[in-house]
Amino acid sequence: MKKLGFFLFALILSNISFGQDNVMRFQADVANRNGDILFIKNNAIIVKEIKVGTGGHFASSFDIKEGMYQLYDGHEYTDLYLKNGYDLSLKMDAKEFDKTIQYSGKGALENNYLADKIRVESDFNYDELLASTSEYFNKKIDEKQNNAIAKLEKGSYDTNFVSLQKKAMQQELFEMKMYFKQKQEQQKLNNTAAPSFDYVNYAGGKTKLEDLRGKYVYIDVWATWCGPCRGEIPFLQKVEEKYKSKNIAFISISIDVQKDFEKWKTFVKDKSLGGIQLFADKDWNSDFTKAFGINSIPRFILIDPSGKVVDADAARPSENKLVEKLDSLLK
Repeated sequence: MKKLGFFLFALILSNISFGQDNVMRFQADVANRNGDILFIKNNAIIVKEIKVGTGGHFASSFDIKEGMYQLYDGHEYTDLYLKNGYDLSLKMDAKEFDKTIQYSGKGALENNYLADKIRVESDFNYDELLASTSEYFNKKIDEKQNNAIAKLEKGSYDTNFVSLQKKAMQQELFEMKMYFKQKQEQQKLNNTAAPSFDYVNYAGGKTKLEDLRGKYVYIDVWATWCGPCRGEIPFLQKVEEKYKSKNIAFISISIDVQKDFEKWKTFVKDKSLGGIQLFADKDWNSDFTKAFGINSIPRFILIDPSGKVVDADAARPSENKLVEKLDSLLK
């Protein structure tokens, strides 16, 4: 009986050990947290909710498919690399979210790499780079990727993690070069005559660009279904209020499809949208939209009183750069 008891005890320990190797353990101590639940997401899908416990400590064990995820505290988030068998601990101050992230335990090497990557990215001057020549841009962006790959290959990172990061880098490099190309094309429109439009006005009738000659015109190209567009609305309303007595007109051009015309009108009314609210004639295929090469929204455009383009890709209302620009023009 003693031998049998010992055998059963050993089997139980073995099963416990086996079970622990086949779950992901995660704990976190978050100072100044934004909420009482941490969310682990796979893009928009919530994979795990971890509720705050005693003393503000988060802890949970769960089964997870190996790969890249995002950890959300309120609206703030950071990338994670997770897999069963990891025992990961996080410490951070949510007031300094990206700057203070620090991991320990099994899986810390890969996740500290991701945290450091965010810090490096935040210090990288993309605005200066995007304003440079094609030769300089391509040289610097290629150098940046080569240095990142070298860092990966020198470390003792999980092989699957390295593979995923290299694929992500290739995609990021492609997207950056495409974005730079688009910016170059957009800049060619600056100081040229702006293409016109003649669109249905929510207030009645139609409005064309020529109706606004003599004023600066700040245009928001958006749609009711676009989350980032809706996110800019409160900031746009503040900018409209700030410059309501200045020589500038604020125009919002919806590129919702025709079948959503009434939905657009209801949205404008319910949200008490200001400025001049227009509805484009052929959504993405409207001549004005195509003339500016608009393939993502929101997109903002600034035109001067003579009808020339000041900035074909102007700063968003949520960016301080917009107020700085308008202050310099509307003295």
